[in-house]
Amino acid sequence: MIVDCAHYRDGRRQHEGAMPLEQAAARCRLGGFVWLGMFEPSPEELSRVREVFGLHELAVEDARTFHLRPKAEQYEDGTELIILRTARYDDEREEIDTGEISIFLAEHFVITVRQGIASELHEARSRLEARPELLKTGSASTLWAIFDQVVDSYAPVVEELERDIEQIEATVFSGAVAPTERIYFLRREATDFYRAVHPLLAVLGRRLQSGKSTPALLPYIRDVHDHLLLVNEEVAAQRDLLTTVLEANIAVISVEQNKINLRQSATMERLTVLASVFLPLSFVVGFFGQNFEWLVSHISGFPAFLALTVGGLLLPSLLLYAWLRRRRGHLAQPMPEVTHPVRREEPTLTE
Repeated sequence: MIVDCAHYRDGRRQHEGAMPLEQAAARCRLGGFVWLGMFEPSPEELSRVREVFGLHELAVEDARTFHLRPKAEQYEDGTELIILRTARYDDEREEIDTGEISIFLAEHFVITVRQGIASELHEARSRLEARPELLKTGSASTLWAIFDQVVDSYAPVVEELERDIEQIEATVFSGAVAPTERIYFLRREATDFYRAVHPLLAVLGRRLQSGKSTPALLPYIRDVHDHLLLVNEEVAAQRDLLTTVLEANIAVISVEQNKINLRQSATMERLTVLASVFLPLSFVVGFFGQNFEWLVSHISGFPAFLALTVGGLLLPSLLLYAWLRRRRGHLAQPMPEVTHPVRREEPTLTE
Protein backbone atom coordinates (compact mmCIF):
# COMPACT_ATOMS: atom_id res chain seq x y z
CA MET A 1 0.00 0.00 0.00
CA ILE A 2 1.34 3.44 -0.95
CA VAL A 3 1.13 5.76 2.06
CA ASP A 4 2.65 8.92 0.57
CA CYS A 5 4.54 9.97 -2.55
CA ALA A 6 6.00 13.47 -2.71
CA HIS A 7 8.36 15.45 -4.89
CA TYR A 8 10.89 17.69 -3.12
CA ARG A 9 12.90 20.44 -4.82
CA ASP A 10 14.74 23.48 -3.47
CA GLY A 11 14.02 22.35 0.09
CA ARG A 12 10.22 22.30 -0.29
CA ARG A 13 7.45 19.86 -1.10
CA GLN A 14 6.13 20.70 -4.57
CA HIS A 15 2.51 19.60 -4.15
CA GLU A 16 -0.12 18.50 -1.65
CA GLY A 17 -1.14 14.87 -1.27
CA ALA A 18 0.31 11.75 -2.88
CA MET A 19 0.93 11.41 -6.61
CA PRO A 20 0.70 8.37 -8.94
CA LEU A 21 3.82 6.30 -9.57
CA GLU A 22 4.20 7.29 -13.23
CA GLN A 23 3.93 10.98 -12.36
CA ALA A 24 6.48 10.52 -9.54
CA ALA A 25 8.94 8.86 -11.93
CA ALA A 26 8.50 11.73 -14.39
CA ARG A 27 9.07 14.30 -11.63
CA CYS A 28 12.46 12.68 -10.88
CA ARG A 29 13.77 14.11 -14.17
CA LEU A 30 12.76 17.65 -13.21
CA GLY A 31 15.31 17.96 -10.41
CA GLY A 32 15.14 17.32 -6.70
CA PHE A 33 13.98 13.88 -5.57
CA VAL A 34 10.84 11.85 -4.96
CA TRP A 35 10.11 10.13 -1.65
CA LEU A 36 7.75 7.17 -2.03
CA GLY A 37 6.52 5.58 1.20
CA MET A 38 4.91 2.12 1.23
CA PHE A 39 3.52 -0.03 4.04
CA GLU A 40 3.49 -3.83 3.70
CA PRO A 41 3.03 -3.74 -0.10
CA SER A 42 1.87 -6.76 -2.02
CA PRO A 43 4.23 -8.53 -4.46
CA GLU A 44 2.32 -6.97 -7.34
CA GLU A 45 2.82 -3.46 -5.95
CA LEU A 46 6.54 -4.06 -5.45
CA SER A 47 6.86 -5.41 -8.99
CA ARG A 48 5.17 -2.32 -10.34
CA VAL A 49 7.48 -0.02 -8.35
CA ARG A 50 10.46 -1.98 -9.63
CA GLU A 51 9.38 -1.49 -13.24
CA VAL A 52 8.67 2.21 -12.84
CA PHE A 53 11.87 3.12 -10.98
CA GLY A 54 14.16 0.46 -12.43
CA LEU A 55 15.11 -1.23 -9.17
CA HIS A 56 17.39 -4.25 -9.05
CA GLU A 57 15.50 -7.53 -8.67
CA LEU A 58 17.71 -8.67 -5.76
CA ALA A 59 17.00 -5.43 -3.92
CA VAL A 60 13.25 -5.94 -4.32
CA GLU A 61 13.61 -9.54 -3.15
CA ASP A 62 15.39 -8.30 0.00
CA ALA A 63 12.56 -5.88 0.69
CA ARG A 64 10.07 -8.75 0.69
CA THR A 65 12.06 -10.79 3.24
CA PHE A 66 12.10 -10.06 6.97
CA HIS A 67 15.68 -9.77 8.23
CA LEU A 68 17.04 -10.30 11.73
CA ARG A 69 19.87 -7.80 11.34
CA PRO A 70 20.26 -4.41 9.65
CA LYS A 71 22.25 -4.42 6.43
CA ALA A 72 23.38 -2.17 3.59
CA GLU A 73 23.94 -3.13 -0.06
CA GLN A 74 25.27 -1.15 -3.03
CA TYR A 75 24.15 -2.10 -6.57
CA GLU A 76 25.75 -1.46 -9.95
CA ASP A 77 23.22 1.16 -10.99
CA GLY A 78 24.18 3.30 -7.98
CA THR A 79 21.11 2.44 -5.94
CA GLU A 80 21.65 1.65 -2.26
CA LEU A 81 19.50 -0.66 -0.18
CA ILE A 82 19.57 -0.04 3.58
CA ILE A 83 17.50 -2.21 5.91
CA LEU A 84 16.76 -1.10 9.48
CA ARG A 85 15.08 -2.88 12.38
CA THR A 86 12.51 -0.90 14.37
CA ALA A 87 11.30 -1.58 17.91
CA ARG A 88 8.42 -0.53 20.15
CA TYR A 89 7.54 -1.67 23.68
CA ASP A 90 3.99 -2.90 24.33
CA ASP A 91 3.06 -2.09 27.94
CA GLU A 92 0.04 -4.41 28.06
CA ARG A 93 1.88 -7.53 26.88
CA GLU A 94 5.28 -6.40 28.26
CA GLU A 95 6.89 -7.39 24.97
CA ILE A 96 8.89 -5.69 22.23
CA ASP A 97 7.19 -5.35 18.86
CA THR A 98 9.65 -5.21 15.98
CA GLY A 99 9.36 -4.00 12.44
CA GLU A 100 11.55 -3.35 9.44
CA ILE A 101 12.22 -0.49 7.04
CA SER A 102 13.83 -1.10 3.65
CA ILE A 103 15.23 2.07 2.05
CA PHE A 104 16.01 2.26 -1.66
CA LEU A 105 18.22 5.33 -2.05
CA ALA A 106 19.22 6.89 -5.37
CA GLU A 107 20.12 10.39 -6.44
CA HIS A 108 16.61 11.34 -7.56
CA PHE A 109 14.35 9.07 -5.51
CA VAL A 110 13.93 7.42 -2.12
CA ILE A 111 11.58 4.45 -1.64
CA THR A 112 10.79 3.24 1.87
CA VAL A 113 9.07 -0.11 2.41
CA ARG A 114 7.79 -0.64 5.95
CA GLN A 115 6.99 -4.01 7.52
CA GLY A 116 5.40 -4.36 10.98
CA ILE A 117 3.47 -1.99 13.20
CA ALA A 118 6.58 -0.47 14.81
CA SER A 119 7.78 1.28 11.65
CA GLU A 120 5.82 4.53 11.37
CA LEU A 121 7.66 7.23 9.34
CA HIS A 122 5.15 10.10 9.24
CA GLU A 123 7.03 11.92 12.00
CA ALA A 124 10.33 11.57 10.14
CA ARG A 125 8.81 13.03 6.95
CA SER A 126 7.28 15.95 8.87
CA ARG A 127 10.56 16.63 10.70
CA LEU A 128 12.49 16.71 7.43
CA GLU A 129 9.94 18.94 5.70
CA ALA A 130 10.42 21.40 8.56
CA ARG A 131 14.17 21.58 7.77
CA PRO A 132 14.43 23.03 4.22
CA GLU A 133 18.19 23.55 4.58
CA LEU A 134 18.58 19.77 4.92
CA LEU A 135 16.07 18.97 2.17
CA LYS A 136 18.19 21.02 -0.21
CA THR A 137 21.09 18.58 0.25
CA GLY A 138 19.18 15.93 -1.71
CA SER A 139 17.79 12.45 -1.18
CA ALA A 140 20.44 11.51 1.42
CA SER A 141 18.71 13.87 3.86
CA THR A 142 15.91 11.31 4.20
CA LEU A 143 18.42 8.90 5.73
CA TRP A 144 19.07 11.31 8.57
CA ALA A 145 15.34 11.72 9.24
CA ILE A 146 14.71 7.96 9.20
CA PHE A 147 17.82 7.05 11.21
CA ASP A 148 17.03 9.74 13.77
CA GLN A 149 13.46 8.56 14.32
CA VAL A 150 14.43 4.88 14.51
CA VAL A 151 17.23 5.50 17.03
CA ASP A 152 15.01 7.81 19.10
CA SER A 153 12.38 5.07 19.25
CA TYR A 154 14.96 2.74 20.82
CA ALA A 155 15.26 4.87 23.99
CA PRO A 156 11.77 4.06 25.43
CA VAL A 157 12.39 0.36 24.76
CA VAL A 158 15.64 0.52 26.75
CA GLU A 159 13.83 2.24 29.64
CA GLU A 160 11.02 -0.31 29.76
CA LEU A 161 13.47 -3.21 29.62
CA GLU A 162 15.42 -1.61 32.46
CA ARG A 163 12.26 -1.37 34.55
CA ASP A 164 11.42 -5.05 33.97
CA ILE A 165 14.97 -6.10 34.82
CA GLU A 166 14.92 -4.07 38.05
CA GLN A 167 11.71 -5.83 39.13
CA ILE A 168 13.18 -9.27 38.46
CA GLU A 169 16.46 -8.27 40.10
CA ALA A 170 14.72 -7.04 43.25
CA THR A 171 12.82 -10.33 43.51
CA VAL A 172 15.87 -12.53 43.05
CA PHE A 173 18.24 -10.67 45.36
CA SER A 174 15.61 -10.46 48.09
CA GLY A 175 15.95 -14.23 48.45
CA ALA A 176 12.68 -15.09 46.72
CA VAL A 177 12.45 -17.25 43.62
CA ALA A 178 11.58 -15.39 40.42
CA PRO A 179 9.87 -17.15 37.49
CA THR A 180 12.73 -18.59 35.44
CA GLU A 181 10.59 -18.47 32.31
CA ARG A 182 10.21 -14.70 32.70
CA ILE A 183 13.98 -14.22 32.98
CA TYR A 184 14.59 -16.38 29.90
CA PHE A 185 11.97 -14.37 28.00
CA LEU A 186 13.52 -11.04 29.00
CA ARG A 187 16.96 -12.23 27.98
CA ARG A 188 15.63 -13.37 24.61
CA GLU A 189 13.97 -9.98 24.14
CA ALA A 190 17.21 -8.19 25.03
CA THR A 191 19.18 -10.41 22.64
CA ASP A 192 16.78 -9.78 19.75
CA PHE A 193 16.89 -6.05 20.47
CA TYR A 194 20.70 -6.18 20.54
CA ARG A 195 20.67 -7.79 17.08
CA ALA A 196 18.63 -4.84 15.84
CA VAL A 197 20.86 -2.18 17.41
CA HIS A 198 24.45 -3.40 17.20
CA PRO A 199 24.76 -4.05 13.41
CA LEU A 200 23.29 -0.61 12.74
CA LEU A 201 26.51 0.88 14.13
CA ALA A 202 28.43 -0.62 11.20
CA VAL A 203 25.86 0.69 8.71
CA LEU A 204 26.10 4.22 10.09
CA GLY A 205 29.87 4.00 10.44
CA ARG A 206 30.31 3.07 6.79
CA ARG A 207 27.98 5.89 5.85
CA LEU A 208 30.15 8.37 7.72
CA GLN A 209 33.38 7.06 6.21
CA SER A 210 32.13 6.73 2.64
CA GLY A 211 31.94 10.48 2.03
CA LYS A 212 28.47 10.17 0.48
CA SER A 213 26.92 12.55 2.98
CA THR A 214 27.28 16.27 2.32
CA PRO A 215 29.13 18.45 4.85
CA ALA A 216 25.78 19.90 5.96
CA LEU A 217 24.47 16.42 6.83
CA LEU A 218 27.59 14.98 8.46
CA PRO A 219 27.06 16.57 11.93
CA TYR A 220 23.49 15.22 12.04
CA ILE A 221 24.54 11.71 11.00
CA ARG A 222 27.33 11.84 13.58
CA ASP A 223 24.84 12.86 16.27
CA VAL A 224 22.60 9.87 15.44
CA HIS A 225 25.66 7.61 15.56
CA ASP A 226 26.56 8.89 19.04
CA HIS A 227 23.01 8.25 20.31
CA LEU A 228 23.13 4.77 18.84
CA LEU A 229 26.41 4.08 20.64
CA LEU A 230 24.75 4.87 23.98
CA VAL A 231 21.78 2.63 23.20
CA ASN A 232 24.10 -0.19 22.14
CA GLU A 233 26.04 0.02 25.43
CA GLU A 234 22.82 -0.02 27.46
CA VAL A 235 21.41 -3.04 25.64
CA ALA A 236 24.69 -4.97 25.94
CA ALA A 237 24.79 -4.22 29.69
CA GLN A 238 21.17 -5.33 30.10
CA ARG A 239 21.87 -8.60 28.33
CA ASP A 240 24.87 -9.31 30.58
CA LEU A 241 22.88 -8.34 33.67
CA LEU A 242 20.09 -10.74 32.76
CA THR A 243 22.64 -13.54 32.49
CA THR A 244 23.82 -12.73 36.03
CA VAL A 245 20.25 -12.56 37.32
CA LEU A 246 19.47 -15.92 35.74
CA GLU A 247 22.48 -17.53 37.43
CA ALA A 248 21.53 -15.94 40.76
CA ASN A 249 17.95 -17.18 40.43
CA ILE A 250 19.21 -20.72 39.78
CA ALA A 251 21.30 -20.44 42.94
CA VAL A 252 18.25 -19.30 44.94
CA ILE A 253 16.25 -22.24 43.55
CA SER A 254 19.04 -24.60 44.65
CA VAL A 255 19.00 -23.14 48.17
CA GLU A 256 15.22 -23.52 48.39
CA GLN A 257 15.46 -27.11 47.15
CA ASN A 258 18.09 -27.85 49.81
CA LYS A 259 15.77 -26.45 52.48
CA ILE A 260 12.97 -28.71 51.26
CA ASN A 261 15.31 -31.70 51.32
CA LEU A 262 16.36 -30.89 54.89
CA ARG A 263 12.73 -30.61 56.01
CA GLN A 264 11.95 -33.93 54.36
CA SER A 265 14.96 -35.55 56.05
CA ALA A 266 13.87 -34.22 59.46
CA THR A 267 10.36 -35.56 58.91
CA MET A 268 11.69 -38.97 57.90
CA GLU A 269 13.90 -39.01 60.99
CA ARG A 270 10.92 -38.33 63.29
CA LEU A 271 8.85 -41.00 61.56
CA THR A 272 11.72 -43.47 61.91
CA VAL A 273 12.05 -42.78 65.65
CA LEU A 274 8.30 -43.15 66.09
CA ALA A 275 8.32 -46.45 64.22
CA SER A 276 11.27 -47.62 66.35
CA VAL A 277 9.35 -46.84 69.56
CA PHE A 278 6.49 -49.08 68.45
CA LEU A 279 8.76 -51.95 67.47
CA PRO A 280 9.01 -53.37 71.06
CA LEU A 281 5.24 -53.15 71.47
CA SER A 282 4.77 -55.01 68.20
CA PHE A 283 7.25 -57.61 69.43
CA VAL A 284 5.40 -58.11 72.73
CA VAL A 285 2.02 -58.36 71.02
CA GLY A 286 3.38 -60.87 68.58
CA PHE A 287 5.17 -62.79 71.33
CA PHE A 288 2.14 -63.19 73.56
CA GLY A 289 -0.03 -63.94 70.60
CA GLN A 290 1.78 -67.27 70.22
CA ASN A 291 -0.18 -70.12 71.70
CA PHE A 292 2.49 -72.71 72.49
CA GLU A 293 2.92 -74.95 75.60
CA TRP A 294 5.93 -73.28 77.30
CA LEU A 295 4.38 -69.84 77.24
CA VAL A 296 1.03 -71.07 78.55
CA SER A 297 2.57 -73.21 81.32
CA HIS A 298 5.01 -70.53 82.63
CA ILE A 299 2.53 -67.67 82.89
CA SER A 300 0.69 -68.83 85.98
CA GLY A 301 -0.37 -65.40 87.27
CA PHE A 302 -0.36 -61.68 86.87
CA PRO A 303 3.20 -61.10 88.25
CA ALA A 304 4.73 -63.41 85.63
CA PHE A 305 2.68 -61.76 82.89
CA LEU A 306 3.75 -58.30 84.12
CA ALA A 307 7.42 -59.30 84.31
CA LEU A 308 7.47 -60.68 80.78
CA THR A 309 5.47 -57.73 79.41
CA VAL A 310 7.47 -54.98 81.09
CA GLY A 311 10.72 -56.75 80.37
CA GLY A 312 9.79 -57.25 76.77
CA LEU A 313 9.02 -53.52 76.42
CA LEU A 314 11.68 -52.02 78.64
CA LEU A 315 14.76 -53.98 77.57
CA PRO A 316 14.45 -53.28 73.82
CA SER A 317 13.59 -49.62 74.54
CA LEU A 318 16.71 -49.21 76.67
CA LEU A 319 18.87 -50.86 74.03
CA LEU A 320 17.36 -48.60 71.32
CA TYR A 321 17.93 -45.50 73.48
CA ALA A 322 21.53 -46.45 74.14
CA TRP A 323 22.18 -47.06 70.45
CA LEU A 324 20.63 -43.73 69.38
CA ARG A 325 22.54 -41.84 72.08
CA ARG A 326 25.82 -43.42 71.04
CA ARG A 327 25.16 -42.68 67.38
CA ARG A 328 24.28 -39.05 68.11
CA GLY A 329 27.40 -38.59 70.17
CA HIS A 330 29.50 -40.09 67.41
CA LEU A 331 28.05 -37.71 64.81
CA ALA A 332 28.59 -34.71 67.11
CA GLN A 333 32.30 -35.37 67.57
CA PRO A 334 34.47 -32.68 65.94
CA MET A 335 36.69 -33.64 63.08
CA PRO A 336 40.29 -34.09 64.15
CA GLU A 337 42.56 -31.31 63.10
CA VAL A 338 45.06 -32.21 60.45
CA THR A 339 48.47 -31.06 61.44
CA HIS A 340 51.22 -30.89 58.96
CA PRO A 341 54.71 -31.71 60.16
CA VAL A 342 57.03 -28.80 60.09
CA ARG A 343 59.68 -29.40 57.55
CA ARG A 344 63.04 -28.38 58.76
CA GLU A 345 64.99 -26.61 56.11
CA GLU A 346 68.46 -27.78 55.50
CA PRO A 347 71.13 -25.16 55.98
CA THR A 348 72.46 -23.75 52.76
CA LEU A 349 76.06 -23.20 52.05
CA THR A 350 77.05 -19.68 51.24
CA GLU A 351 80.29 -18.62 49.77
